[in-house]
Amino acid sequence: MACGCPSANIVDFRKAPDSQTPVETLDTERVEASALSHWPVKIRLVPSNAPFLKDADLLVLADCVPAAYPDLHQKLLKGRAVMMGCPKFDQVQEYVDKFEKICRHSGVKRITTVIMDVPCCSGLHTIVRRGLAASGAQIPLEEVVIDRRGAIVQHCKVA
Repeated sequence: MACGCPSANIVDFRKAPDSQTPVETLDTERVEASALSHWPVKIRLVPSNAPFLKDADLLVLADCVPAAYPDLHQKLLKGRAVMMGCPKFDQVQEYVDKFEKICRHSGVKRITTVIMDVPCCSGLHTIVRRGLAASGAQIPLEEVVIDRRGAIVQHCKVA
């Protein structure tokens, strides 16, 4: 496309008045609308100076979490900015650098990382910790682990 990838265009859904309108699912059941407040969500696509990061409560999810954790929108996503990525398939140093910039310049108030209970996923906690440490910022950090059946098996605050 001449104007670039539409997936990289920043959209703030918090400004849309109808963002909480119920939607129909494939089986015609009525559910609440998504708690997603912005677009894009992929770590690689979110600029470190995205306006939705300013003063945000940031949720950093491993890519598999939304498929496994059924209460994601109600219990974790609501009211938070979100970024998603995979520590196994994505560029680790690129992500560390991005989180360093975000922590240093965005004014993020708190970060929560959520991963799956598989070994390759733990890298996401490490990436965010390294970026935060390199930034020199003092931002509260929480880490959550979800098992493959969708239960929270660990939740801790990192000093």
